[in-house]
Amino acid sequence: MEAFGIAPAGESVQQNGAETLRRGGVPDKAAAAWSKAQPPVSGNLKRDVAAATKFWRAGNDLLAKLPKKPERTAEQQMAAAVLLQELRRSRERFLTRHADAIYRKLTKNLTRFVRVDDLVFDAAKLVPGLTPTRMQVGADSGMQSEKDGVEVDQGIFLAQVLALPEAGTHLCHAMLMPRPEAVERAGEFVKNGVIDFGPARVERRGKSAVVSVINPRFLNAEDDDTLDDTETAADIALLDPTSEICVLRGGVVEHPKYKGRKIFSAGINLTHLYMGKIPYLWYIRRDMGIVNKMMRGLARADVSPDEVYGGTREKPWVAGLDVFAIGGGCQYLLAMDYVVAGSDAYMTLPARKEGIIPGAANLRMPRFVGDRITRQAILMGRRLDCDTPEGRLICDLVVPPGEMEQAIDRVVDDFTGSGVVSAAGNRRAIRVGEEPLDLFRRYMAVYCREQAYCHFSPALIANLEKHWNAAQRKI
Repeated sequence: MEAFGIAPAGESVQQNGAETLRRGGVPDKAAAAWSKAQPPVSGNLKRDVAAATKFWRAGNDLLAKLPKKPERTAEQQMAAAVLLQELRRSRERFLTRHADAIYRKLTKNLTRFVRVDDLVFDAAKLVPGLTPTRMQVGADSGMQSEKDGVEVDQGIFLAQVLALPEAGTHLCHAMLMPRPEAVERAGEFVKNGVIDFGPARVERRGKSAVVSVINPRFLNAEDDDTLDDTETAADIALLDPTSEICVLRGGVVEHPKYKGRKIFSAGINLTHLYMGKIPYLWYIRRDMGIVNKMMRGLARADVSPDEVYGGTREKPWVAGLDVFAIGGGCQYLLAMDYVVAGSDAYMTLPARKEGIIPGAANLRMPRFVGDRITRQAILMGRRLDCDTPEGRLICDLVVPPGEMEQAIDRVVDDFTGSGVVSAAGNRRAIRVGEEPLDLFRRYMAVYCREQAYCHFSPALIANLEKHWNAAQRKI
């Protein structure tokens, strides 16, 4: 049985593929031989690895003989597309049978926690050709439009692992563990009450630990330069034994229109995305890491993070929404326990104009505003102003912009005035009915694959050029 609707290539597909390769300049014999060489999956891991790696190596060799993507003719582009498509189909078939065995080997039978950052490259060493090596990812660099998208294979691998209940839950567990950097610096925060990472800052304020995203040039947008530091700051806030609640803010920005004001988040850095500076794994690290940690807390190595076992270390999260929460900013709000917003602020999920999937918003937003408004926001770009009936379905308290600081302080006092002993238990009890870990795992299995294809889609480039004027932007 083939997973995810991927069927074996039939004879007509092989013939058409071989003809496309020939037109793209691949020698006749090589094109015909490779098109007929797709190995069946026998179920014997050792035999299947040998056959598959041979096929993948041969396909990569043919792809390497074509010019680089920007220099290809239309026929060569079609030939490259056929090679990539058939290689990906082969990996899907292989992983449908062997993803569990591969993951268990990589994690020593689920006794090691390995983040996705390392897992996909460990897989490349264990089964050559299954996922790209670091060198192959580095070679497929440049502007986003110039990439062949070798990282799509990372998405295929992660999707197949997450589709497995036991292995997928274990991977979710790994991504909920605190980062080593946070564990190392947690004592420093207890002592000093503040750590400034540059792109992120964590500071104790009364009974709260305040995490601020600071990327002023890009209106506090997120990119590959901000993510690790922001996750580490959030981990420290959750680990801090002297605070009872966490607050998420955006820092003060430099833009003349907003100079001197805090902005919550401009979402993903679209300029960096267009210029090829956002790796595919960024999305997965973010949504399985920091965002899910805000939703569920930090995991311990010795207890499952599944709500049934109550094994996470968590605190309530409050967001202070200044000016706007675009894209990823809005995604953060959907993981919060309470949102304080300025009356002039708004929220958008411009996925249609960006050409990507807005994190776990597709899963979480219907719980707040219902299915129809969710579809309008994600598929049609509907803006939600905070000080409207629809906006108040997400925002708990809307105040004049000048009263944000005092309002957040009052909310923190209300949360902590009688202690927050029951907060973790109540959060788990809510999640188990709305979004248990297993539901999140299944969602991420779909997300990992679909986001990989979106990230390398020509439509993404066209959308950014049309709606963002990306070609004229400067880093």
